[in-house]
Amino acid sequence: MGNRRKSRELAMQALFYMDMSPNDSNEILKNFCSNFTPPRKMLPFFLKLVNGVIQGKGEIDSILERFSDNWKLSRMSCVDRNTMRVAVYELLYCHDIPYKVSINEAIDVGKKFGTKESGAFINGILDSIRMALENKEIIVKNHIQKNQTGEKNGHNIPDFDDARK
Repeated sequence: MGNRRKSRELAMQALFYMDMSPNDSNEILKNFCSNFTPPRKMLPFFLKLVNGVIQGKGEIDSILERFSDNWKLSRMSCVDRNTMRVAVYELLYCHDIPYKVSINEAIDVGKKFGTKESGAFINGILDSIRMALENKEIIVKNHIQKNQTGEKNGHNIPDFDDARK
């Protein structure tokens, strides 16, 4: 399994952990990372995903609600919801990653951590989003900050040197 897959899995787990908390503070992410420290090779992509989802959460959630017929985000399993948040972030903002790669990775993460129905559920919603993006039916409104790869002065990036102590 590659570093990007592991980064996606850890990002979903961090977002899951943050979903269970009453707020999205740096302290919650820092606490997660002090208990489940991402290896140095995975850290830049992990941080890009987690911080990108945090920054774009409003837009990402709006898109997920739009394409998940008869499902509110609050009714989705936390694994499915956060797996799709990571994938939608990639679809919207990671132009170096082909749509199909992001979708297939999300399906695999959903199957590993979710229910037996997770793969099909995730695939259906993400494929609808992919088609809408290809048909220019989704306009990306939010502009995610560029500094997401671990620099300590970035938005929502905890000091991981402290978290490792």
